[in-house]
Amino acid sequence: MPVELSATATAERNEYAHLEAVGRLLAGIAPWLELGGEQSAEGTQRARLAALARDGLRRAVDPASPDFLNFTKGRQPLVDAAFLAHAMVRAPRELLAKLDATTRHNLADALRSTRAIQPAISNWLLFSAMVEAGLCLMDEPWDRLRVDYAVRQHQQWYKGDGVYGDGPTLHMDYYNSFVIQPMLLDVLRITSRKTDEWKAIEPEVVTRARRYAAIQERLVSPEGTFPPLGRSLAYRCGAFQLLGQMALRHELPEGVRPAQVRGAMSAVIDRTMNAPGTFDPAGWLTVGFAGHQPKIGESYISSGSAYLCAVGFLPLGLPASDPFWTAPSEPWTAKALWQGADLPTDHALG
Repeated sequence: MPVELSATATAERNEYAHLEAVGRLLAGIAPWLELGGEQSAEGTQRARLAALARDGLRRAVDPASPDFLNFTKGRQPLVDAAFLAHAMVRAPRELLAKLDATTRHNLADALRSTRAIQPAISNWLLFSAMVEAGLCLMDEPWDRLRVDYAVRQHQQWYKGDGVYGDGPTLHMDYYNSFVIQPMLLDVLRITSRKTDEWKAIEPEVVTRARRYAAIQERLVSPEGTFPPLGRSLAYRCGAFQLLGQMALRHELPEGVRPAQVRGAMSAVIDRTMNAPGTFDPAGWLTVGFAGHQPKIGESYISSGSAYLCAVGFLPLGLPASDPFWTAPSEPWTAKALWQGADLPTDHALG
């Protein structure tokens, strides 16, 4: 895999890019892979790609393989071990249960090895928690304290109206969708199978996520654009992970119908992924927001990290019979309002 660095990135980012690409891509396509190899052209393709993913994982976590990925050098591997764990959580049958015993053992060792990396007091706490949730899913010993610390700190950092701070302060960016709310939801969902410790918190987290999903749906302009605010815009349509996750969970907020989300997210994907220059001539992602824009990437951005755009595709995990796909098209909120529709007003979460 060739690696392109952002205009401000340092050479060390090359050491992280491959695990970034693997973990982030799998975290996005995992729900689709989890549908399995049904008797259709898409099902056949899905089964082939799931087998390739498992073979890639076998090599990625095998210390004897030339394709063994970096799980320990620097701090960044904690982040992408978490995205890899998130992929397992989203596709437990296709990406975990079908692994051979040696690969499962090596995967658990790789996840555990990131415990030596101290997370920042920010959304990074959830990377540690997601690694532990992955180990919990694998029936491996897991550290409840790392989960508890992440969950309770984010309870303290809640700012209101469905939005968490990234640490003690509020950042006007998309990290509530890139990391915070999707990982909170799935960390709680997985660990609640083994302990009742955070069960009282989970309904509140879901309520906040539904509100943030409502906000995200309203952020999509009639043209399929959205405000280029804050860090990590090179993750493109990945900014709408939380909206897609709530559709996948069948927990969209009241008044937001699946067809609206299908239209809004499809428009965003089209604007961010079909812009000229998004892929290089060989088909690899470039750094950019709407095309090839190396200057928009922060010092931590490479073409490997840009694969977080894949989490914008979570609704592909819904079967073809789901209302998300079968309901007649209808305009999303901003499009309907700008067309003159008389819709109810928006309300903050009390």
